[in-house]
Amino acid sequence: MNHDPSPYIQIGNSGLTVFPLGLGTMQFGWSVDEAGAFDVLDAYAEAGGNFLDSADCYSSWASRLGGPPNPGGVSEEILGRWLKDRGLRSEMVVATKVRAAMGQEFADHRGTRASREGLSRRWIMQACEDSLRRLGVDHIDLYQAHWIDPLVPIEETLSAFTDLVRQGKVRYIGCSNFSAWRLLEALWASDRKSLESFVSIQPEYSLLDPTRSFVEMELAPMCEKYGIGMVPYSPLGGGLLTGKYRRGEALPESVRASENEENRFSDKNWDIIETLVEVAEANDQTPAQAAINWLRSRPGVSAPIIGANTPAQLRDTMGGLERPLSADGIERLNQVSEFQRSRPSLEE
Repeated sequence: MNHDPSPYIQIGNSGLTVFPLGLGTMQFGWSVDEAGAFDVLDAYAEAGGNFLDSADCYSSWASRLGGPPNPGGVSEEILGRWLKDRGLRSEMVVATKVRAAMGQEFADHRGTRASREGLSRRWIMQACEDSLRRLGVDHIDLYQAHWIDPLVPIEETLSAFTDLVRQGKVRYIGCSNFSAWRLLEALWASDRKSLESFVSIQPEYSLLDPTRSFVEMELAPMCEKYGIGMVPYSPLGGGLLTGKYRRGEALPESVRASENEENRFSDKNWDIIETLVEVAEANDQTPAQAAINWLRSRPGVSAPIIGANTPAQLRDTMGGLERPLSADGIERLNQVSEFQRSRPSLEE
């Protein structure tokens, strides 16, 4: 956890300085409309927030889950209109991502003339121009590879990113959903070829099993060793760590409830949720605040990325930033979420 007296956090060893919590915008155009998104963004800015994270494909997820057709780009467009309307571009660190298929009709056409996805030079250069236009900005502060592209050499991807930095269209580059070995491969390529290096990574990371083990076995130690900032997404486990979900009770009304039921419910995770509620109460926090504060205490974490559908939801999640968990609370959460290690940790 960063103990600098400033409320803002350095992302890894880079020159990027951000609010302790980033605001994710995947829900814009999905579970919240534009007017609601503006309200959430206003509340975040009023609290001092400056780190806004999007992706070119947001929120095409809505159509895939039975919603109206959405070819992607909607979140960036909403964010761009808010930045222009509020005149806050110079105060915000704007992050977005490239890799996903853009346009519903192109989703199954990788390798054809209709392809609009991937991490090739051709698509990165086009996708960056598209994101700049939708965001209404002349540069992107943090441009991220959304996940790996096994069909394209990492050197080609990094070369394209480097050209965008040299052209002034991108300030820093990062990645999301990379394994530790994929990230290290990218760092080696940057070093060998004198290319721009990733300064950050976005993994899914929370108290819940198995995201903790995925990150802590290899990724977190590597990020600490090489000065890569972790900006984890889904720190509340798709809502499971908000206190709305209880063992043996009916699921809350939520667009993600069925997804959680399929992927996250287990006896261990119910134990984690129940312990989190107890720790939160003992520390005069909500479960969401306690879950965020636990994550911020973990080695290598810079600024977790949270989402919100309403200003009230956002304020609740952010409400515990100035009140860290007790050492006993952190230890209880560490113990209940501990995982079986295949080998000793690097600190042992």
